Amino acid sequence: MFEKSTWIKLPRNVVVGHGVVDEVGAAIADLHLTGEPLVVTSPTPNELAGDRIRSQVPEAETIVVETASFDSIERVIRAATAQETDYLIGLGGGKPIDIAKMAADELSCGLVSVPTAASHDGIVSGRGSVPDGDSRHSVAADPPLAVLADTEIMAQAPWELTTAGCADIISNYTAVQDWRLANRLKNVEYSEYAGALSEMTAEMLVDNADSIRPNLEESAWIVVKALVSSGVAMSIAGSSRPASGAEHLISHQLDRIAPGQALHGHQVGVASILTEYLHSGNNGRWQAIRDALEQLGAPTTAAELGVSDDDLLEAMTTAHEIRDRYTILGNGVSLDAAYETAAVTGVINRD
Repeated sequence: MFEKSTWIKLPRNVVVGHGVVDEVGAAIADLHLTGEPLVVTSPTPNELAGDRIRSQVPEAETIVVETASFDSIERVIRAATAQETDYLIGLGGGKPIDIAKMAADELSCGLVSVPTAASHDGIVSGRGSVPDGDSRHSVAADPPLAVLADTEIMAQAPWELTTAGCADIISNYTAVQDWRLANRLKNVEYSEYAGALSEMTAEMLVDNADSIRPNLEESAWIVVKALVSSGVAMSIAGSSRPASGAEHLISHQLDRIAPGQALHGHQVGVASILTEYLHSGNNGRWQAIRDALEQLGAPTTAAELGVSDDDLLEAMTTAHEIRDRYTILGNGVSLDAAYETAAVTGVINRD
């Protein structure tokens, strides 16, 4: 008897486009959310759009978080509990939205996501990522009930945040390859639909890399669509597998070895050049990944990330130790193999 079942949680409404931050009130009404809301934001997004949201939801209180941390999550939970909050509104980039997402999950209340930067696919996904000391934790949480991505605001965000979001999506290429590899060798459950959607999302950005430019709202539109698709792929899979493989392990290890040197998206972008080479050698598409990152103005070398060649090689050879997730790194890559890979792809300078 066939007894397989799955439960896919997705946002009910995804609203993308010019000026949609002024539709937050309408989206909340459409969701039939009532009671006391709490806006979770950080200083710059609060200045950009906080008043526009509060004018639509005048009963909302606001909490401003400075850093992404478990302490900030606890602070939001305490504030929401004290105010008897019924739902949260996350306003900002990855930091306040991830904090709001994990707080909402703990509080068992709804979340409306209002991103102001296209820095990563957390704006729609059921995952939250928070630094903790010299490491980073990825935590499962319910996805937002609604996402309102205002391309006018997002086009004005610092360009490095947008290129980090693009690089994060492009790295889906190698994440899906790792997922398939784990399916073949370790019988890890694989979703053809989620894998195909994730790959298509990466291709969307690689194919359009030469047309994604700063301060263009059309570019913000392309990037946001890709971020939404990537988040949906993770929801369908019920895991981060469609968007997180060896390239993310290398990035997390860099966070430990050389903390604060580069944005997460930029690190996984560079790491995806390396892991694509490990998967397919010179017959692969590592050159296409590198070229797309260059066209976007994203880093493609260790030096451009601000990390030393030795730090990158250490991350490559030790990243497999971070978590029990089978990838192309297997039980570890030798230093010689790591050096050869990084040198051939130009990520480090060959001595």
